[in-house]
Amino acid sequence: MNGQARKPRPAPAQGSAAEASFLAAIYARPGFKLRRAHQIALSVFAEECRSFEVTSTQYGILVAVSEWPGLDQVGVAQALGLDRSTTGMVVGLLEARGLLRRDRHATDGRRRVLSLTEEGARLLEALAPAAERARDRLLAPLSPEEAQTLTALLDRLMDHHDALVRVPLMRPER
Repeated sequence: MNGQARKPRPAPAQGSAAEASFLAAIYARPGFKLRRAHQIALSVFAEECRSFEVTSTQYGILVAVSEWPGLDQVGVAQALGLDRSTTGMVVGLLEARGLLRRDRHATDGRRRVLSLTEEGARLLEALAPAAERARDRLLAPLSPEEAQTLTALLDRLMDHHDALVRVPLMRPER
């Protein structure tokens, strides 16, 4: 796609007016719009970062481990709002690729702390410009002020509803 917008598809044939209004009601729901925006964000990230063979979840884990040395898998899951099984699977994939290392905790032998390998640190550094391009492409339809407003509104939604999710975020002070 090379950053070019796709041509809109023709609207599907509609049934009755009542059915169309139900679909319009779904399209108007904030949850639908947020889910769709998330799908778009994932697609843009995948396009920009394809050559690195890294998903947005893998990127998030690499960043969290880089910024918070000594985190274990539970800490990474909390930092990114991921469930433990997804985190374990993705950490395993990153470890198999030689990007992460799991070492025993200094005082608690049951815990495994995560750290980037040299290869992981190099990949993260090389990936940073592509991740930034993905962010810029996603926000391209908005003015800088609108992008800032969108981010602030999403933060407010997340802060207000964070206690409702299975894995609340453990994030640094903003």
